[in-house]
Amino acid sequence: MTTKEQFLSEHNRLSPLNLRATIIMLARFKTDKPALFKSSDWPIDKIRRPFILWLTSLTKAQKEEMSAAREGKAS
Repeated sequence: MTTKEQFLSEHNRLSPLNLRATIIMLARFKTDKPALFKSSDWPIDKIRRPFILWLTSLTKAQKEEMSAAREGKAS
């Protein structure tokens, strides 16, 4: 079983800087794509490709909003 934190670590290790993720991004992805999650498992081979497609579809404003939330700047 792969935890969200393990998925994040492996995804970021394999990704270029522009595709790096945060825990907040993963939480938003899980909310946006609940059909991919039958349990609390985050299997890298099943989830990573849909995550990258989702991540690349985000606007700059959406990414900045998630970054601000991570840094505690969100209102």
